[in-house]
Order: sequence, then C-alpha cells, then structure tokens
Amino acid sequence: MGRKIAVRMDDITPDMNWENFRFFQDLFEKAGITPLLGIVPESRDRKLCCENPHEDFYEVMRRLKEQGYCFAIHGCYHLYTTKRGGLFPLNNSSEFAGVPYEKQKEMLCFGKRKLKEQGIDTDIFMAPAHSYDKNTLRALKELGITKVTDGFGKEPYLYKGLTFYPISFLLGRSLKGKGGVTTLVLHANTVTEADRDRYRRIFEEYGKNMISYSEYLERTPVRRRPPGRILEYLLAKGKFLAGRIRR
Repeated sequence: MGRKIAVRMDDITPDMNWENFRFFQDLFEKAGITPLLGIVPESRDRKLCCENPHEDFYEVMRRLKEQGYCFAIHGCYHLYTTKRGGLFPLNNSSEFAGVPYEKQKEMLCFGKRKLKEQGIDTDIFMAPAHSYDKNTLRALKELGITKVTDGFGKEPYLYKGLTFYPISFLLGRSLKGKGGVTTLVLHANTVTEADRDRYRRIFEEYGKNMISYSEYLERTPVRRRPPGRILEYLLAKGKFLAGRIRR
C-alpha cells in the first residue's frame, strides 16, 4: 500500500502570491483534498510581500475553513532573530529557537489570539524555518497549542506532551514510500512555472494517495523514544549541511 500524503502550505498572508495560491487550490480540488494552511499572524517579513494586501484575506480564510481547510499559527512576525537551528535544525535561523521563554510565550499568545479574533481558532503550530527549541514546546503546551507540523517519520508521534505530524525528508523517496503518512510542504510565493509543471505531475501521479490534513490529524500518534529524536536531529542536520554544500 502506497504512503498517504497530506499537504501543508506555509507563508499564508494577505500579501502573498495569490495567483500561485489559487493554482494550488485547483490542484487540491481536483485531488479531492483540503490542506493545512500556515497563517503568519502579523507578517513583518518583506520577503513574503508579493503584492498589495487583500483586504478580504480573513473572509477568504473563514470560507476555506468552512470547506474543511485546517490552519496553523505560522510563527508570529516571521522574522528570524537568531542563528539557531533548535531541536529540528533544517536551517540555521529562527524566530523562536534561542529566544527567552517569556518572549516566546508572549509571541505565541499574540499569534493565537490574533487568529482567534478573526475566527481561526487553532491548536496547531508551524515554526518558521522549522526551528523551535524546548522553550517553544513548553510555551506551546501552556497555551493549549498541542500539535506541531514538523519532524520526520511515517506516523504522528508524541513528544513532550505534544503531537508532531512529520514532513517529508526527501520528497521523491517519501512519495514512493510504503505505509504511513508524510506531508508535502508547499510555498506558493516562490513557485515558478517549472515548479507548477512539477506539482501538476506529482498530483496526477500521487493524487490517489493524497488525504486531507484533517484525516491526518485523526491518526493515532506513536510514542517517540529518545533514539528516535536523536536520529531525527541528525537527519535534519545532515539535510541542512548537504543543502549548504550544494549551494
């Protein structure tokens, strides 16, 4: 049995690339699935600014929620303030890892409250640059944010009182894997025409294996032991170093 594939989209903001966003919406509709969208509560990252902000942004998001879309708090401002990879070092910059606990809790509280005020009440966290530390997890738990979209593995897993929903390690290998679930990570802002062709082929070939993110959330998590966390850390660090060498 082929591996199931859930989908998440990062960097959802009022000034994102809406043409690319709608391109992916069409793919989701044809596949009969709904994704997880990571909304930046108050984006201050100029790199995410692709066009004038859409004033009806949250109205659109609320409609998508009614259609079954899931949502995550994608950081706070999406600004990288440290050079830390954290517990999942796919990158060496972070909005959270290395920041004092009280400041992290303040940012997360702000983000959760802002989305809730707009009718998007969620308990899922999506870290910018995939980077978080033990203080992040502590703050998440205290604020009732119980799910994290990150990590490697074939099933959701439990760690520090939170449930982690893994993303793909190597996309090609993950798509062709057997059993379990993986997450396809999409960034609409940076998609080129060549990327569009690639994603069309992926959805055509693997659409039958794709599931809505809400279905992923229903799967029973397994317990992640210390050796598994160590292996995950080493895989993330290795992938980061390999990327630096290629660049």
